[in-house]
Amino acid sequence: MTPLPRYLQLLWGREPEGRRGPKPGRSIEEIGAAANAIADRQGLGAVSMKCVAEAVGFTTMSLYRYVDSKEDLQAVMLHVAYGPPAVNYSGLDWRARISLWAKQIADRRMAHPWTVELTQVAPPLTPNALAWMEAGLEALAGTPLSSQQRLSAMLAIDVWSQNHVRQSNQMGLVGHPEPDSAQANYLAIIGQLIDPERFPNLAGAAPEALDDDDEDFYVEEFDRGLTLLLDGIEAMIARSR
Repeated sequence: MTPLPRYLQLLWGREPEGRRGPKPGRSIEEIGAAANAIADRQGLGAVSMKCVAEAVGFTTMSLYRYVDSKEDLQAVMLHVAYGPPAVNYSGLDWRARISLWAKQIADRRMAHPWTVELTQVAPPLTPNALAWMEAGLEALAGTPLSSQQRLSAMLAIDVWSQNHVRQSNQMGLVGHPEPDSAQANYLAIIGQLIDPERFPNLAGAAPEALDDDDEDFYVEEFDRGLTLLLDGIEAMIARSR
């Protein structure tokens, strides 16, 4: 049997009985919360084993009693940032269920934008991450899709959502644009650059886009993108029937 890493033992309550050494003075969740607070204030680049240890009153070496590496620490950070899902699917059809799931996990990421900047070196194994996956699959339960098709559909929505959160934050396209914002300036500049002969499709789309220069790009495109994905899943359901 593959041994569980230390941080997973602690998160899942699988710590071996009779473990030698002093009893941990902090919970693994408290350590994750301290790291998250640093990332929220100063960005992901400010999170180090040393500064997290100092935040919880540890030496750096003491922190290694909880996590074996910075990658393990980041997995704990995601676990804490996501929290457990709190979706209520009662009375909803599958489209409304998966939409609710997608929007709630996107909200968690928007509250901590650094979550989509982490380089994940392995699939998620923490309790909260797996609980979100379970909730996503539950949203598609009752459809004629196979278990693999439901998993693939959920992952497609999740990967798209992560990228949308990342791109919107990096480009400053969250919220209604102020007059001198990056979004407002982009729309003004691109209107000057589009040559209808060279970019006929962009020229055709530009007037409509420019008419919406006061929209919240993140919200509007989230809804549009999610609708496209759900329409694709609906077509797959129809074929399955």
